[in-house]
Amino acid sequence: MRLALVLPAAALLLTACAGTTQQAVQVPPPSPSTTALTTTSTPSPEPQPVVTPAPPCTAQVRACVSLSQNLAWLLKDGLVEYGPVPVTHGRQGHETPVGTFKVAWKDAVHTSSIYGLPMPHSVFFAAGGIAFHEGPLTEPSHGCVHLSPEAAKIFFDALAVKAGVQVVA
Repeated sequence: MRLALVLPAAALLLTACAGTTQQAVQVPPPSPSTTALTTTSTPSPEPQPVVTPAPPCTAQVRACVSLSQNLAWLLKDGLVEYGPVPVTHGRQGHETPVGTFKVAWKDAVHTSSIYGLPMPHSVFFAAGGIAFHEGPLTEPSHGCVHLSPEAAKIFFDALAVKAGVQVVA
């Protein structure tokens, strides 16, 4: 469409610049059939379904952690109640233990007696002070399972003392 408007204007401009007294030529407007633009576009791909990873734990536990996937879930009667949520876990030399455990105790405002760091919404489940708690999701821990602030609160509220926890590689 722009090209069709530019051509008549260019013709008028050229005759004005030539310095001769020629009469302007009337150019009829282009017909719709000559201005139709042909565009080819690739069709947008079909939206893919979001695949949510299934928890790799037994149905009898209340909380499930996959260290290889950096994910955790809350289960109820073998079905996912919450999650998966991202986690970080133990660094080299401070690995998060793999196995099936029971929640031993909880502390909403715990501070690490070893590292002096706050551990909000702590749910302790393994020997050595290993717990779910709020922590950075950008760096590995000293063995605990770090959760976002929102997820830590949900895990804290959902996990009762003696609830089953499974950690798989």
